[in-house]
Amino acid sequence: MSEKHAVVQGATCKCEFGDFPDKLMVLSQTKNYANDNKGAQKLIASTMEIGGGTFQKNTFGQCKLQPTGSSFKPCQIVVTKWDKVYEKITLSNNGKILLEDSKATCVISGSPSISIINHGQTAEGHVNNSEETDTDTQTQINPMVDVNELNNNEETVKEVIIS
Repeated sequence: MSEKHAVVQGATCKCEFGDFPDKLMVLSQTKNYANDNKGAQKLIASTMEIGGGTFQKNTFGQCKLQPTGSSFKPCQIVVTKWDKVYEKITLSNNGKILLEDSKATCVISGSPSISIINHGQTAEGHVNNSEETDTDTQTQINPMVDVNELNNNEETVKEVIIS
């Protein structure tokens, strides 16, 4: 079985009956973080992200399951459950961790129609990354940065990675 990423705050989701994606909001817990060295932004999403208000705009556009003659009613996301989750760990909110292939069931569709486009995790650089870098390769990729100088100055590494 291949590895799958845990889903975090800001993951992009879409509904097969909607027009555009929306970003997942983690509102069910404030203790469990992933891929966030300061523990401030990447809350882990769980099966407890249900009900209304679990998405940033709380809409996927027009709902193709709700025709109104010449158009469709606006989508109002109400998640009833999540499928294909990581069962081996229970978070502090009693929820199971959502994975990048998890699917949500909306009250309107009655089936798992909401999927995850992007799990929301991003790689963060650290001084340890530059210490393990092959200097010849790094110099060819980025000739403007002296890797040896970076290895001796953690603050410089943070500046280069952030900017």
